[in-house]
Amino acid sequence: MSDPAVVLDDLREESEALDVLVGGVSGERWSAPTPAAGWTVAHQIAHLAWTDRAALLAVTDPDGFAAEAAKALAAPERFVDDGAEEGATLPPDELLARWREGRELLQEALRGVPAGGRFPWYGPPMSAPALATARLMETWAHGQDVADALGVVRPPTDRLRHVAWIGHRARGYAYLVRGLPVPAEPVRVELVSPGGELWVYGPEDAAQTVAGPALDFCLLVTQRVHRDDTALVAVGADAAQWLTLAQAFAGPAGPGRPAREAHPAREAHPAEEVRPAREAHPAREAHPAEEVRRPAEGAKAPRAARPAEGDR
Repeated sequence: MSDPAVVLDDLREESEALDVLVGGVSGERWSAPTPAAGWTVAHQIAHLAWTDRAALLAVTDPDGFAAEAAKALAAPERFVDDGAEEGATLPPDELLARWREGRELLQEALRGVPAGGRFPWYGPPMSAPALATARLMETWAHGQDVADALGVVRPPTDRLRHVAWIGHRARGYAYLVRGLPVPAEPVRVELVSPGGELWVYGPEDAAQTVAGPALDFCLLVTQRVHRDDTALVAVGADAAQWLTLAQAFAGPAGPGRPAREAHPAREAHPAEEVRPAREAHPAREAHPAEEVRRPAEGAKAPRAARPAEGDR
C-alpha cells in the first residue's frame, strides 16, 4: 500500500496551487463560464468544497455518509449539480473560506486513519491513500476547468502520477458504469511524465498498450479533452475502445468533451487504433522514447521507466 502521507502532501500542494489561482480573482470573474456546461468558476470551487465535505463525512461518520449517498441514488443526474449550485450562490470570500476549511479538516482526518482502514464512497470503498488520490484527481481536473475559464496555462507537474494511476485503475469501472462487459485482456500504459520519466502501469507482457504524454492521458481520463485532441497511441482494439470511454471519477458516465476540430483521418482510419496487438513479450524492456512519442527537437527523452505504485 502507498504511504498516505505522500499523496496527502501532493493533494495539499495541488489544492494550494488552485487556491493561488482563484484567490486573486475579482468578484465578476467568479461568474466566468467554464468548459463544464452551466458551471462557472464559483461552481467549480463549490463542487470541490462539497465533495471534500462528503469525503470527510465518509471518513468520520460512515452512517451519515450512507444517508447522503442515498440522496445521490435518488437523484443521480442532479445531486452533483445541486451541491455545486448551493455553494456557488455564496459570496466568493465565504466560498473560499468554506473550501479551505473543509479540505484541511479532510487532511487531518485522513492522516489519522489507521493502516488498512476503508471507507464508503460513491463508487467502491476506498482506503485513505485511494480517497486522497481521488480528491487530488478531482482538484486537478476542476482546477483545469478554472484555468481554462481564466485563460491561464498551468504547467503540468509530477503530481499527475496520481491522476494517471487512478485513471488506469478505473479502466474496468468505465465499462461497468456504461453497462458494458469489461474486456478480459489487460492494457499496458506507458506515459512520458512532465519531468521526462516513463511512468508504467499494467503488466509488462500485455499485448495491448496505450502510450503517450502523461498530461494527455490525465486530461482524457478526467474527460477534459476529446480523444482526438491527444497524442496518445493505442495498440489493440480494447485499448483503442478504452480511450473513447475512459473515466477516472465515480458516478454516472460522463459525456466527455467535444473535439476541438475535425479529424477526418482519425475518424476514418486512426492508424494506431487499427494496428493489431503485438505479441506478448515476457521480458520486454520499457519503450524507448521514440516508441512512446517522438519528442520535439531539443526535448528531453524520457528517463528510465518508473514502476507504477501498487494498491492504495
